Amino acid sequence: MRLFVAILFSDHTLDQLFAACRRLRDCAGRGSFTRRENLHLTLAFIGESGREDELCRVLEKLEGEPFPLWVEGFGTFRREGGDICWLGLRRSEALLALHRQLSEGLERAGFPVERRPFRPHLTLGRQVLLPRGFDPRRFGGELPKITERVEAVSLMKSERIDGRLTYTELYRYTLGGARP
Repeated sequence: MRLFVAILFSDHTLDQLFAACRRLRDCAGRGSFTRRENLHLTLAFIGESGREDELCRVLEKLEGEPFPLWVEGFGTFRREGGDICWLGLRRSEALLALHRQLSEGLERAGFPVERRPFRPHLTLGRQVLLPRGFDPRRFGGELPKITERVEAVSLMKSERIDGRLTYTELYRYTLGGARP
């Protein structure tokens, strides 16, 4: 099973994020854009693993209270054949601490851990060709202010079903006893 750990969003936030996706799609020459139900914040990519029970135990050891996230800014990761377009997040010490705890727990349990610095972002599209004159600062500045209260962390499965990339929540760990 292909697994990752993520923060999922409320319906209200998903609607706002997907509106940004549609707006980007309308501006772009082409691209593969994230479906509404697949929008999430990846905390850790695990890859192929059958050790879901161990991953759940790692999540259960996370400490911390629910915290706010603010979506802020638009950017791209340049790629040949089209860019990855994303929305950024305002720096959050609570998010960084959660990511650090998760990475340390995964490493102790023998899972692979990403060594690059954590760059939290929400992927809107891949292989996106933006037109000449597209202004990323203007695009980002015109987006509505989006905030989300993070109350849980989820273990997710990624698979192709009928040719569509589909993410399924396998387990949800609630931070600090809050109700997701």
